[in-house]
Amino acid sequence: MLLKKRKLLADPKLLGQWGEKRCEKFLKSKGFKTITRNFACRTGEIDLIMADIDGSIVFVEVRTRADVTFGPPEDSITKPKKARLLKTARYFLATNNIEGRPFRFDVVAIVLGQSGRPQIKHYKNAFVP
Repeated sequence: MLLKKRKLLADPKLLGQWGEKRCEKFLKSKGFKTITRNFACRTGEIDLIMADIDGSIVFVEVRTRADVTFGPPEDSITKPKKARLLKTARYFLATNNIEGRPFRFDVVAIVLGQSGRPQIKHYKNAFVP
């Protein structure tokens, strides 16, 4: 694991991909089901789209960081990013004819850290458009 961790810390893209996979595994352990990964369209991209056990569609923004030197990962979600997420979510719902179902936006923040287990924080209904 030490070699893998060193590799992740050295490559931000690899760290992000690892974080998304780790997040999906974490949410599945809570009963969520994956609808799709990395949904992209003209308006933006959504890391994970999942279904919660209550049937709600959950648009998940994953933020993974090596450490918290520049603040917690969840603080990096800006107002323009939230607006793009909303537009992309609406597009996803419209193109899949599931506009009547309840939906929400969750944020999962993952900090790998230099040692120990990664820290994962799940912010349910992190922002309301």
